[in-house]
Amino acid sequence: MSDAAPAQPTEQGLKGNVTVLEPDRFERSIARRSAETRATVPTMEFTNIVNMDASLEREAQLGCGTAALLINAAAQALATVPRMNGAYRDGHYEFYSRINVGVTIVEQDIYVTPTIFDANEKSALEIAAELADYYIRAREDELRPAELAGATFTVVDSSAYDIVALSPLIITPQAGALAAGPIRDVPVLRHGEVVPGRTMQLALSVDLRIVYGHHAASFLEEVKANLEEARA
Repeated sequence: MSDAAPAQPTEQGLKGNVTVLEPDRFERSIARRSAETRATVPTMEFTNIVNMDASLEREAQLGCGTAALLINAAAQALATVPRMNGAYRDGHYEFYSRINVGVTIVEQDIYVTPTIFDANEKSALEIAAELADYYIRAREDELRPAELAGATFTVVDSSAYDIVALSPLIITPQAGALAAGPIRDVPVLRHGEVVPGRTMQLALSVDLRIVYGHHAASFLEEVKANLEEARA
């Protein structure tokens, strides 16, 4: 009888058949940016809860979407807190005169971030129209390179997913990124009484080399006020 140890299955055999796919140019870009951010950017996250009752009423009146109201609210807040509309680059600060909001579109195999240029100068309806066009052309892979560049800040709309905790990834060299979770039906305290309410969680990631805690808090408070007062 042989004393040889029994042959062990290879790693590939343990995993079954292996299919190898090459990432497309967008996926390669995402991989590179993700690695750069995690390796080089000192990040801190801030969260807040927003009462969405007024914004949802405004959304119904305008016929736009929650994402358009969120982008509008963020763009107005960027104008109020200029540090959020800048970057730490090569040892110095950059501040931008235009407020261009990148919007992450995630659908099945689609993951792109087209830009709403001069978002602070547009209404929620105008933003909604641009978003609808971007979604259509993203599915057809027809977005132009210029539409995927030039963003000074990023908004991630995760409202379609049942997510409890959010952690948006900063797209370097931007100073921050804002993510929104799903709208939830919850009990809220209003005028001393518990009543039905609808809330949404916001999560803000910032580059601590340019954005300090009070800048981030001021920005989130401004976004919250814009949404709760339906300033669209």
